[in-house]
Amino acid sequence: MRRILIVGGGYAGFYTAWRLEKRLRRHEAEVTVVDPRPYMTYQPFLPEVTAGSVEARHVAVSLRRHLRRTTLIAGSVIDIDHAHRSVTVRPADGPDLTIGYDTIVVTAGAVTRTFPIPGVADEAIGLKHVEEAVAIRDRLLTAFERASALPPGPQRRRLLTVTVVGGGFTGVEGFGELLSLATALLRSYPELSADELDFHLVEARDRILPEVTDRPGRWVVRHLEERGAHVHLKTQLVSAEGGHIVLSTGEEYDNHLLIWTAGNQSNPVVARHTDLPVDEDGLFQVRADLRIGTDDAAIPDAWAAGDNAAVPDLAADVAGARTVPNAQHAVRQGKRLAANVVADLRGKRTRPYVHHSLGTIATLGLGKGIFQYRRLVIKGFAAWVIHRGYHVLAIPTWERKIRVLLIWAAATLFGRDIVSLLSVQHPRAAFVAATLGSMHGTSQATALRSDPADSDADGDGDPPPSLGGRSLEGR
Repeated sequence: MRRILIVGGGYAGFYTAWRLEKRLRRHEAEVTVVDPRPYMTYQPFLPEVTAGSVEARHVAVSLRRHLRRTTLIAGSVIDIDHAHRSVTVRPADGPDLTIGYDTIVVTAGAVTRTFPIPGVADEAIGLKHVEEAVAIRDRLLTAFERASALPPGPQRRRLLTVTVVGGGFTGVEGFGELLSLATALLRSYPELSADELDFHLVEARDRILPEVTDRPGRWVVRHLEERGAHVHLKTQLVSAEGGHIVLSTGEEYDNHLLIWTAGNQSNPVVARHTDLPVDEDGLFQVRADLRIGTDDAAIPDAWAAGDNAAVPDLAADVAGARTVPNAQHAVRQGKRLAANVVADLRGKRTRPYVHHSLGTIATLGLGKGIFQYRRLVIKGFAAWVIHRGYHVLAIPTWERKIRVLLIWAAATLFGRDIVSLLSVQHPRAAFVAATLGSMHGTSQATALRSDPADSDADGDGDPPPSLGGRSLEGR
C-alpha cells in the first residue's frame, strides 16, 4: 500500500485527509496525519469565541471523530528528509520518532510573527488558537468583575483598557467583537460607565483591512471610533513592560489586556528543516497543481498547500500573484490537493488549483460587519448576517454547523453568557490553598497568597499567563 503522510491537521491538512478517505479505494493507500493537537480549529470563529457568541469546543473539529480511516500521530514534525522519504516527529512524551512515507503532503501552516518588543512576551496573548480566544474572553470578563468593586480612578480604568496590535482581519474582527462584548457588559455593571472603556487598535500601516479597498477601510475606522475606540494608524508598539503601553507616537497608558495579531511568518520547519525547495520568504515553491517544485522541475511525491506554500493565483489579474493565506483558499486547496494526489497515484492527469474569490467579509461585533465583492460593498447588519451565514456553511461537518446554530439561537433568546472561567487555567489553585491552609492553620485565601506557584507575579491580579505556543504544524 502507498503510504501518504500529511504534516499538519489544519484547514488544508484536514480537508486533504477527509477527501482522501472518500476518494481512495480500500487497500489502495494508507494515510497518516501528524499534528500535536487532536482537532482542527475553525479560525474565522475565534473572534466570536472571544465575545462569547460561539462556544470554544464548537470551533474545534475532532480529527479522530471525522478521520476514521486515517492514522493520527500526536506530535510535531521537526525535520523533513524527502531524499530518504522520512520525517522526524517529536511527540509530547518519549523519544523522537522517524516515520517513513511514499508521498508527503505538507500543510504545516504558519506561525505567529513577533518582534523583540519589551514586555510583549510577558504580557501579550495571540488570537490564532482556541485556547487563546477563551483566555481573552475570560480575562475581559474577570476585569469587569474586579473593576466593579473599585472606586473610579486609574486602577479601575486600567482594568477596562484593551490594546490589540495588528489591523488585519483577525485583529479588526477580534477588536470589534471585544468592543461589542464590553459595551454589552455595561448593562450588567451599573457601577461602570462607557467613558471608562479604553480600547486601542494599533496598526503600523496607514490603513486597516488591506484585503478591502481604501474607502471601506476608512469606513471601518470611522465606525470603530464612533463606538468610542481609538484607532492608531502608522503607529508601532514600542514597549509593553509591566502592562504600560508606549507607542511610537509618544502616547503612553496603562493597559490590562494586550492582544497580538500582527500577522504570520513562515513555519520554521518549512523554512529551515527540509531538503524540499523553499523561496526567499520561507514558503514551499509550489506549482499550480500544488506539487512542490517549478513548472520545469517538479519534485516527485511531494505536495504542499495552505499558509506554508507559495501557491500561484491563476485567477488573479496580475502575473506571478500568489493566493492570499486565508481559510477560503486553504479549504479549497485541500480538496484539490486530495484529488490530485489520487489522480497521480492512479497515473491520471492532475488539475491546477483555480479559485475566484467570493469576496471579503469581516464581523465588527454583534449585528455589525462589512462585506466587499469587487465594487459591491455592504455594511452593518446585512453584512453581519452574510458573515454568519457564510461561515456556518463553511465550518466542516453538519454536527458543528448545528451546534453553532443552536448556540446562536440560545443567545438570541437569553443573551450571551457572561460567566468567566479564568480559574480553569489553574485548576489546582483551590486544592493547593486548602491543603496549605490545613497544614499551617491559615485561611484558604492566605494560603493561596503564600503559594508562589499560584501567586500573581506581576501584581495585576491575574493568574500567571500561559505562554504555551502552537507547535510547528499548527495552523
